[in-house]
Amino acid sequence: MGNKIIQGKSTEEWKKQFPLLNRITSMEQLFWVNSRGEKFEDAIKKISLKEEDVKDAEKRLKRFAPYISKVFPETQKEKGIIESPVVKISDMQNNIEKMFHEKVPGRMLLKCDNALAVSGSIKARGGIYEVLKYAENLATQNNMLKETDDYSAFDSHEFRKFFSQYSIAVASTGNLGLSIGIISAKLGFKVYVHMSADARQWKKDLLRSRGVTVIEYKEDYSRAIVEARKQSLLDPNMYFVDDENSRDLFLGYSVAACRLKNQLEKIHVQVDEDHPLFVYLPCGVGGGPGGVAFGLKLVFKDNVHCFFAEPTHSPCMLLGLMTGLHDKICVQDFGIDGITEADGLAVARASKFVGKTMENLISGCYTVEDETLYMLLKSMVDLEDISLEPSALAGISGPVQLFGNESGKKYIEDNNLKNKLNDACHISWATGGSMVPKDIMKSYYERAEDISNKKAFFS
Repeated sequence: MGNKIIQGKSTEEWKKQFPLLNRITSMEQLFWVNSRGEKFEDAIKKISLKEEDVKDAEKRLKRFAPYISKVFPETQKEKGIIESPVVKISDMQNNIEKMFHEKVPGRMLLKCDNALAVSGSIKARGGIYEVLKYAENLATQNNMLKETDDYSAFDSHEFRKFFSQYSIAVASTGNLGLSIGIISAKLGFKVYVHMSADARQWKKDLLRSRGVTVIEYKEDYSRAIVEARKQSLLDPNMYFVDDENSRDLFLGYSVAACRLKNQLEKIHVQVDEDHPLFVYLPCGVGGGPGGVAFGLKLVFKDNVHCFFAEPTHSPCMLLGLMTGLHDKICVQDFGIDGITEADGLAVARASKFVGKTMENLISGCYTVEDETLYMLLKSMVDLEDISLEPSALAGISGPVQLFGNESGKKYIEDNNLKNKLNDACHISWATGGSMVPKDIMKSYYERAEDISNKKAFFS
């Protein structure tokens, strides 16, 4: 890489200022605690988004529930509300303790966004929400709808014909494209999904089968989003879903928090000063994990501790938060290749909007090797009978990383959590998997077996 100049400083100067960069650029698994973290009441004053914005998003999703229930029969049981279960994973908890030689006090749960209806990933939250809000705005502005109307009317020839005059564009590594494409096509929009080289072929094929135009690139996500922006600027009737800067995406994700609170109460999980909650969120450009973490801080305030999980080869949010540069740097600036099997997290440059919004609220970040993701994938199938795509496993090792690193141990001490850990709850956010074709999931598992066998042979 040499001693190149990045934002006015040489590589060596950056490493001197942030010694952890030596390990980040060596692509090691590591744990970072956010020194800019503040008490909730201080941090929230610096953020333009408020609790009222999240409540407004929740109300909008309830208005659309009759429509969702009608056009996606798999949501009828939940009356058109797209939500995922929370499950205990005690066998997996025991397994990662043995795997990493680290005790995890408290109980461990899995938030199964891999099982979300319609598009099978966390992106079903923000992506579907943003498209629904855009559709609502168009319909009300054109006197086709009032908020008090039955929104199942969106499932009609009249509405689909109206929306066919408009287009929606988005850039994606995979799952956001699925969510945007599926809901947009269902409403009647023309849809263009710009997909990076990391995107899985089956996701492109699925979108095309739903009538979506998929535009492929040999480069990474950064190129795809630039081209998607260009396309939308040329067409006044085209709406661009901006994963890097969208408030609506962010708010759609944040609704998960109040629902999680209700789910935890039902299974008698207490969250308060004496019962801390730790949440581990796989992170790409940042919208999904950022929105969820923001919502969780609104609900649980200083009693929840949120950590972003990234691949060792694509730690863009960690770099952005640690240096304070956010989107002004990318992983390649520091000689990191950005190539990872965790396709949903294969992002070189983090969202400035998310980074700036969360820089005083997020507790920290950690990185995970691809091989670790695959080993966790195999264990999750074997022990819990849950199939996740590789990127969704990034949240699983969070607790052992927290307790097994000196910076994590210091975080526990500094926040007076040591004597409360036996009453703690750890939630790993499973971000995707249920839409993965069986043959592809089988290939993931076989790859995981190969890695596990090699590890066993050399140990």
